[in-house]
Order: sequence, then C-alpha cells, then structure tokens
Amino acid sequence: MSHYRHILLATDFSKQGDYVADKAKALADTHQAKLSIVHVIDNIPMPDAYYGMVISLTEASDDALLEAEKAKLINLSGRLNVDLADCCLLWGIPKQEIINIAKQQHVDLIVVGSHGRHGLALLLGSTANSILHYAKCDVLAVRLKEPDFN
Repeated sequence: MSHYRHILLATDFSKQGDYVADKAKALADTHQAKLSIVHVIDNIPMPDAYYGMVISLTEASDDALLEAEKAKLINLSGRLNVDLADCCLLWGIPKQEIINIAKQQHVDLIVVGSHGRHGLALLLGSTANSILHYAKCDVLAVRLKEPDFN
C-alpha cells in the first residue's frame, strides 16, 4: 500500500465532526502526510458571490453567520495544528467543491463523515456518497453514529 501524501478533511462542523477530524489527523500523522481542511458553505445566502468562491479567513465581513463559520474553521485548524494557508472556506455545492479542491490540490485521500442512509435517502444520495463516486482519489467515509433513542 502506498502512503498518502496529502489528506483533505471535508468538514461540515456537525456535532460528530470532531470524531471525523481526529481520524483525519491520525491518518495524516501515521502517513506523515500534509493535512488540509475544507468547509463548504451552502446555507448562507451570498448574493454577490458565485459558486466556488474562496472566502478569505483573514478579512472581516458584516455577516455574523459567515464570521461564525470562519471562527469554527480557524478553531479546528488550531486544534489539529493545520496552517491556515492549508484551510479553505468556499461557498457552493459541497460535493462539487470538495471534489474540485481535491483535484486542484493533488489530494490523494479525502476524509468525510457519513451517516448510514436507508430507503429514499439512500436513493437520493448524500455528499459523502457523491464524493465517493466522483472523486479521482481515495475517499474514507467515516461512519457517524446515529443517535440512540432507546
């Protein structure tokens, strides 16, 4: 098995995102690989922007929601000891932008969280499923635990 040289953590800042991030960090440490982080914003309206737009982590904006997303990415990069230059905040469709950034940066492993889907949700697909099928590199879909309602 060849060693990974560049690992991309695709994060959505969900409650279980730290588990996925820790897996990506452990893989990067094991393979002595570069670790990068990408977060794609798809739920904040950005009227003067276009899909695939890179959002600066150092320039302030007037949008509180956007600033909150920046803060989360900056915090995660610090926790994982990833240089901000290796972090990317984008606006667009997550599955497309994650695949695009992986290709542009010559990533050889994408790490993404995945919920077990069943029925209609499985047929419609998910971000992790799309990345798995369309990425040109390896993809590790880290199974996220479903809440236990018992």
